[in-house]
Order: sequence, then structure tokens, then C-alpha cells
Amino acid sequence: MTLHLTRRRLIGSLGVGAGGLMLSGCDKVASSSTGQALLGLGEKATYSAQRLISNRAALAQEFSAADMSPVFRTNGNTQPASADYAAHAANNFADWRLAVDGLVANPMSLSLAQIRGLPRRTQITRHDCVEGWSAIGQWTGLPLGMLLKQAKLRRDARYIVFHCADTFGDHPYYESIDLIDAFHPQTILAWGMNGQTLSVGHGAPLRLRVERQLGYKQAKYVMRVEAVATLAGLYGGKGGYWEDNVGYQWYAGI
Repeated sequence: MTLHLTRRRLIGSLGVGAGGLMLSGCDKVASSSTGQALLGLGEKATYSAQRLISNRAALAQEFSAADMSPVFRTNGNTQPASADYAAHAANNFADWRLAVDGLVANPMSLSLAQIRGLPRRTQITRHDCVEGWSAIGQWTGLPLGMLLKQAKLRRDARYIVFHCADTFGDHPYYESIDLIDAFHPQTILAWGMNGQTLSVGHGAPLRLRVERQLGYKQAKYVMRVEAVATLAGLYGGKGGYWEDNVGYQWYAGI
């Protein structure tokens, strides 16, 4: 039995799903000693062993259009509170731009129209939520690896950080992944969902889809992509909002 299957069965035995988080659910799970122990269970073994024994290019399962869920719930924050974001949304993100910077030789600033005009990937995958629900949806977007190649990562870049429009209190939402997942063919910056433009509730204008990781890694409202050498000096230093504030593990591979 592989490590990620073991983890899924352990999570399932407590009656919760294996993936993405909602504010109303993650706090309940994290507040219990059982939840904290579960979320950390075997994480070091999963991270190190999966990298050794699994095919790094292996694809997450993809489904057919007939498998798509009739309802795909929104989760977490569904409307960033910033005035800048509200203005962009009101203008259909016509003046919005994605910043790509940090440890890159070619910093970029791309409009949503430019991003949509670049080569795209469409995939139908499953999103699992820690509250106990899952949904299968279709995502269309720009392969992250292609964007990073255009930006020309410097040799000291080790992680990719996604800075988002939403905040919780005075803490901005962010997430991060390593270069292995960043260049995985199914890792995309999605601008479309189920054949439509991505909605605000689901993370417009861009949402990260890193299909080999659990749902809480799928950052919404991505505004900036930054290449860094270390996560240590970034906010709480653990690589993501939930990792910093709730104790979820940084590596959530499945």
C-alpha cells in the first residue's frame, strides 16, 4: 500500500475528505488534538518517501465530461475584501495584471487577455475537501511550467510562491510549492472552469491547480507569482496561510 493511500484511508476513517479546506471546517478540525495529529501523521515519511518511490511525472487521475459534478461548491473565502480587487472584478479584470518576479531573469507583467492567449491545458480532475465533500470539475489554464520557463528562473530559485488578493485579518493569503510540482504538466494557473470563465467565488481571475496535492494548496485569487530560494522569511515561514496559522503540513502530496 502506498503512503498516500494509507493517509487517505486514515482521514476517511474519521469521516472527513482528503483535500481542500473551508474556513468553517478547517478550524473545527485543527482545534482538536485528533485533527492536529491526523494532519501531521506520516508527513515526513510521505514527503521523503514519495519523492523517492513515485514517478514525479505521474499524472493525477483525469475524468470524462460525463463524470463532472452537477454542483461544485465554493470554499474558503469567496469574495476578497480589498477595494483594488473589487474594482478589478467590476471591470471584468480588464486592467488587472499578473506579476511574475523574484528570482527570475525576465520579470513579467501579464494581462488576463495575454494569459488567455497563451497555450492552455484543459483537465477534468477531482477536488477533495476536508469537510467531507468532493467534486469533479474541468479546469482550463496556463501551464505554470511554461510561464516559469518564459520568466527564466535563476539557479538559486527553489520554491514558487503564490500571493493572493484575499486576506484574513492582517495576514495575506499565500501558498507555495517546490519546482517539482511547479513543472508538473497538470499544474496550471486556471482561468476557466467547466467551460466558463472562472467565477469570483471559485477564484477569479486565476486559481492555482496543483493536482498532485490536496485541496488546500489550490490557491485562489492569484495576483503574483514569486520565485524564492527559501520560505523561511516569508510571513510565518511555513510556506502557506494554513501552514503558518493552523499547523497544516506544507507538503500535501497525493
